[in-house]
Amino acid sequence: MYLYLYLNIFTILFPLLLSFDKKVAFYKNWPALFPAILVNAVVFMVWDSWFTSIGVWGFNEEYLTGVYLFNLPLEEVLFFITVPYACVFIYDVLNAYIAKDLLRPYAKGFALALLLVLPVLAVFNIERLYTSITFFALALLHLLHLRLFGTRFLGRFYLMYVVHLVPFLLVNGVLTYLPIVWYNNNYNLGLRLVSIPVEDTMYSMLMLLLTISVYEGLRYKKTAKQYKTLAV
Repeated sequence: MYLYLYLNIFTILFPLLLSFDKKVAFYKNWPALFPAILVNAVVFMVWDSWFTSIGVWGFNEEYLTGVYLFNLPLEEVLFFITVPYACVFIYDVLNAYIAKDLLRPYAKGFALALLLVLPVLAVFNIERLYTSITFFALALLHLLHLRLFGTRFLGRFYLMYVVHLVPFLLVNGVLTYLPIVWYNNNYNLGLRLVSIPVEDTMYSMLMLLLTISVYEGLRYKKTAKQYKTLAV
């Protein structure tokens, strides 16, 4: 049963089909989206490959096609394409249909809270690699994002993150309940949202913030270049 492959198809099918909606016109942002997904995929495939090799997590072959790339199942590689695509689509849809940046007034406070709490949790769980590396990396990425963009995109990012938790819980719930993906609790806190390690919520935020940071950075660069050309 190729269930992990079917979950990937389910994840991207509707966002891909709706990419040509006139109001959102998501396809017009593909030149910024695909490089952002590529950066994300390279970073997380290296990380994923390492964690798989040392037994932080692994995969149940019963639900896989049996095709592997860089010691990772094909489905896991596709995960780093389908999930960012679907979530950036959610991000752009929310931006198109909700004019007001609802969470921007709270974005800096929430980011600072993460910057304070995550490193402390990481330090006190330094031997739990999934916990410590994920929490440290998310804190560092927030710091970098704030330095580059301030809170310009964070409010809208957090709104997308909250909305994405619905499909996240559904898809990750299937992945971890069967399980298609198993976790070694020696490397995490051992706390679960039903069957999902709590670290997965921060891992997902890290993956999506990296994608959005590159995506918005490329779009800003394009806009600045166009403005400069018009000014000349």
